[in-house]
Amino acid sequence: MPKVVIPETRRQDVARAVLRIVGRDGLEHASLRNIADEAGLAIGSVRHYFDSRTEVVIFAMEELCARIGERVNGHAERLLNPAAPTARLDRRAAVEALLAELLPLDAVRREEAVLWLAFTTAARTHPELRPGAALLHESTRRLIARVLEEARRAGGVPADLDLGLETERLAALLDGLALGMVLHPDGVAPKNALLILRRHLRDLAERPGDRPGS
Repeated sequence: MPKVVIPETRRQDVARAVLRIVGRDGLEHASLRNIADEAGLAIGSVRHYFDSRTEVVIFAMEELCARIGERVNGHAERLLNPAAPTARLDRRAAVEALLAELLPLDAVRREEAVLWLAFTTAARTHPELRPGAALLHESTRRLIARVLEEARRAGGVPADLDLGLETERLAALLDGLALGMVLHPDGVAPKNALLILRRHLRDLAERPGDRPGS
C-alpha cells in the first residue's frame, strides 16, 4: 500500500533539514541539493513542495519563529494572565524565567540563537529574508513591552517608567548577551548571563529614592 504523505508534515521535515544545515554549516550551505540530502529526499521531492530555495529558507525562518514563539508564549500567558494569583517575588522570578527563554542557556536555546544570528545577519544583504528577520526583532520587543507594562500595572516597577526606552534597553541587553554567547561561548557563562539579567530587572524595580546617592 502506498505511503500517505501529508504535505504540511513533509514541508516541516524540509524546514527542519534547513535549520540543521544552517545551524551546523551556515546559510550559504543550504542549497536545494544539500537540503534534499539532509532531509533524505530526492531533490525533485523538495521542488514538489517549494518553488525555489528562497521559498524553502523563508519557510524555515517562519518555522523558527513559530518554534520560539510557542515556547515563550507558554511562559508569557502564565505571567501576563491578570487572573493568575502570583505574589510579587514569584512574579519577579517568573519574569526572569520568561526573558531567560531568549538567552542561549542550554542546547535548544543555543541552537535557536545560532539560527537567529545566521538569518538576521543574512537579511542585511538578502531582501527576501528581511520580513522574517523583522518578525523575530519585533516579536521580542512586543513581548518585552508587555512584560514591562504588566510589571508597571502590578506595581513591580515605577509608575513613571519610560516603557519605550526601557523596552529597547532590555532588548539590547538580551540581544547583546545572546550575540556574545553565540560568538564567544567561553566568554559569558549561562549562570553569569542570568545574573546580569537579574541585576537589570532588580535595577528596573528600584525607585529613584532607593538607589545609592539619591
